[in-house]
Amino acid sequence: MAEDFCYLMRRNLAEAVPAIAWPEGIVLSQYRPEWAESVHQLMELGYRDGGGRVPALEVWQQRFETDPEYDPALCFIALDANGIVGVCQCWTSAYIKNLVVHPRAQRLGLGRALLLQAFHVFQLRREGFVDLKVLEDNLRAQRLYEGAGMYVVRREPVPA
Repeated sequence: MAEDFCYLMRRNLAEAVPAIAWPEGIVLSQYRPEWAESVHQLMELGYRDGGGRVPALEVWQQRFETDPEYDPALCFIALDANGIVGVCQCWTSAYIKNLVVHPRAQRLGLGRALLLQAFHVFQLRREGFVDLKVLEDNLRAQRLYEGAGMYVVRREPVPA
């Protein structure tokens, strides 16, 4: 089987971050444990066709909420009238762990808004850079990240 690769991408936070344009009807909140199942379902839906993977709910929630880099203020949840439509889960090390947008909210600028929100919050925390990893074949996500000022630092194998 062929080995999968990903790119480590970075955004220099010394550069200005554009203003955030939230799609109409979107409300931003931070993660709450009672939303774990809905957040997990969105991640499963987002990764259904590739782009990443997420463990079973109980495993994911335990790992997520007990990780030493976990801070609920760094897990941005976008809601519309029907529920959670976007998640941007970040670690305290200025690393974006997951960014997922529900299909009903795609192509509205929500992914970009969540990404810029993360950049803005990490700028306020005086971080120099923010990083993330994206699968090499996830061209749509790469375009989003590049459009927000991120660039490839290196190509690396995806851990098995």
